[in-house]
Amino acid sequence: MNYYKIKSTFFYLLFILLMGDSISSNAQNKLQKPVYVLVHGAWHGGWCWDQVSEKLRAEGDIVYAPTLSGMAEDKDKLDSTVNLNTHINDIVKLIVENDLHHVILVGHSYGGVVISGVADRIPGRLEKLVFLDALLVENGQNALSVNPKESQDVFTQTAMGFDKGLSIPAPSSAWFGLTDSLVIKSTNMRLTSHPLRTFTQPLILKHPYGNHLPLIYIACRKPELAVLEQYAQKTKNNKAWKYYELETGHDAMISMPIELTALLSSFK
Repeated sequence: MNYYKIKSTFFYLLFILLMGDSISSNAQNKLQKPVYVLVHGAWHGGWCWDQVSEKLRAEGDIVYAPTLSGMAEDKDKLDSTVNLNTHINDIVKLIVENDLHHVILVGHSYGGVVISGVADRIPGRLEKLVFLDALLVENGQNALSVNPKESQDVFTQTAMGFDKGLSIPAPSSAWFGLTDSLVIKSTNMRLTSHPLRTFTQPLILKHPYGNHLPLIYIACRKPELAVLEQYAQKTKNNKAWKYYELETGHDAMISMPIELTALLSSFK
């Protein structure tokens, strides 16, 4: 065999090996199990997902339930720089630094605004978006602007009286639809104030809402928060969305963790 034939054979074999590695890598990527990233809402922290996280992990799933900057165990780090972009960056950083792919990204309440921003930036790492009784804030809107004017004024004035406008103090967890007195008491002890600037900074999207990812909305209807009724109706009759309901209050991860876990598991 002459030199040119040996060289051709070598490069052919190298090409086959590289293609094999690429095919194997792609196959593994497609077979990789989804990862759940659970994003809490206003006044809460990663702790609110404890029961759901435990049940998902018992099924063999990988679950992350981070706390957003300036809240819960990080409340002492709250300052005037914490805004909506901070919280979006929190989740983007978590996903990228842990090299997560096939992420089922779940946002509860205000967390819906956060995951919308995350999807706009890193859609390639995400599998689908799940909005749990969440705000659907469009480009240029903010979490405060979608509330009635009366509620906007109450939030702003309360924040000014609480800590000169840095944050909004937490309401009682009964407002989130919890009814058991012991659960209300224990939840109230863990709620912390919410950074006001995360409510007032507009969401800026460079791509269509959801960035072409599968969209799922879960409405909590017993009772339903008035501000969220519009989103339940919007998604229920929209072919771009898959719509589900839970017969419980707003904090379904606390009041109905078994049923919510089963529903989240069905999205794999």
